[in-house]
Amino acid sequence: MKALRAYEYGGPEGLRLEDLADPVAGAGEVLIDVTAAGVNPIDWKVLSGAMKAFIPLPLPFTPGIEVAGTVAALGEGVTAFAVGDEVFGFINIVGGYATRAVAQVSKLALKPRTLTALQAGAVPATALTAWQALTEHAAVQPRQKVLIHGAAGGVGSMAVQIAKYLGAEVYATASAQNHAYLKALGADHIIDYTREAFEARVANVDVVLDLVGGETQNRSFAVLKKHGVLVSPVSQPSISLANDHGVTPVNFATRSDGRQLSRIAELFDKGRFSVTVQVYPLSEAKRAIERSLGRHLQGRLVLDTTA
Repeated sequence: MKALRAYEYGGPEGLRLEDLADPVAGAGEVLIDVTAAGVNPIDWKVLSGAMKAFIPLPLPFTPGIEVAGTVAALGEGVTAFAVGDEVFGFINIVGGYATRAVAQVSKLALKPRTLTALQAGAVPATALTAWQALTEHAAVQPRQKVLIHGAAGGVGSMAVQIAKYLGAEVYATASAQNHAYLKALGADHIIDYTREAFEARVANVDVVLDLVGGETQNRSFAVLKKHGVLVSPVSQPSISLANDHGVTPVNFATRSDGRQLSRIAELFDKGRFSVTVQVYPLSEAKRAIERSLGRHLQGRLVLDTTA
């Protein structure tokens, strides 16, 4: 198989595309012929070494947390999938930037029928992040007001659609070039954060999903109603500000969950969700990561491992 390998921490320029022996599926695992691998901010954070104190990795390693592809072989005891099944999943913190990967069955789901493999490869991590933020940590209810910062990005674009599916009134912050895109996804109110303060447009919000952090996160406490929730996978919201405003602060790490992913797949197939992707061949992963580093993306970046 071919895989991108990092021999030292640093930028994407250090990645090498190499031929390696195929991995072997162990008990409860499957071997996947990878068609697509999503590119996520966590990939370049791991690559840079910024996460090594929390996620120590032996060098060299292959970046990539999510894939879509076809089951090529079954490990011992696997009955949930068959060889030839098209699957997708948030497989691990590394391993996805390759033509073959191994994953635990519990982290996978059947690919949505209505998505191509390239689209599906860009879904698992961001969709699970948005789903867990809104359904588990914020427990969004119909007719609640939800404000989403960074709404045009991978997690944000999924969050807008999930919040609408849950029956919320959705406020989204994004630059002007992304307003039509967010409107098409279902956002009810879109605020151009480059031209006006979101505090001037929204108040008494039930839930803020913060995907930006920093000063944006701190300012968000003022727009929440008492007993509201500020949830962020980016950083821990201020406990003191939360106490001052009488709201609940939540920081969380996304977990891989095949059952939730199956539910998300069903909703894609019912036309409730969509995903926009920009595709790069595996050999141009460095360029894709650099594009991810530039932020201000619309939708998702994905690597085509067959190109």
